[in-house]
Amino acid sequence: MTVDLNISAMAGHLIRRLHQQSVAVVSARLKAAGLEVTPVQYAALEAVAASPGLDQARIAAAIAYDRATIGGVVDRLQAKGLVARQVSETDRRARVLHLTEAGQAILAKARPLVAEAQAEILKGLDAQDRALFTRLAAQALSE
Repeated sequence: MTVDLNISAMAGHLIRRLHQQSVAVVSARLKAAGLEVTPVQYAALEAVAASPGLDQARIAAAIAYDRATIGGVVDRLQAKGLVARQVSETDRRARVLHLTEAGQAILAKARPLVAEAQAEILKGLDAQDRALFTRLAAQALSE
């Protein structure tokens, strides 16, 4: 039995390509503005800004990254002076994160760039279809 699969019509392949496009567009906008942060670092900064004092494990969960990877992301953000990492007062094994003034400044500059990039990421869709896509993607991700 032969199965003829058209990879360009597979959801997984299309999602991977959209992810690549998203990373490329956001990375290019951040770099063009002279901001030395990656899309993952931006997401981590947003998570810390939304919930100051979260530990690394919760930051990883908030941005859907594994705990091992987030350690390196946080290390780089700390090395750039964008986040401060402290021992938790309630759990001495955990490290909690806060944005530094530099982190707040980078985030303030990056937010409008990332927001503007959203239309470019889905440039083949009009505003109504972008809203539909976003709703359906969120629905597909819901557990």
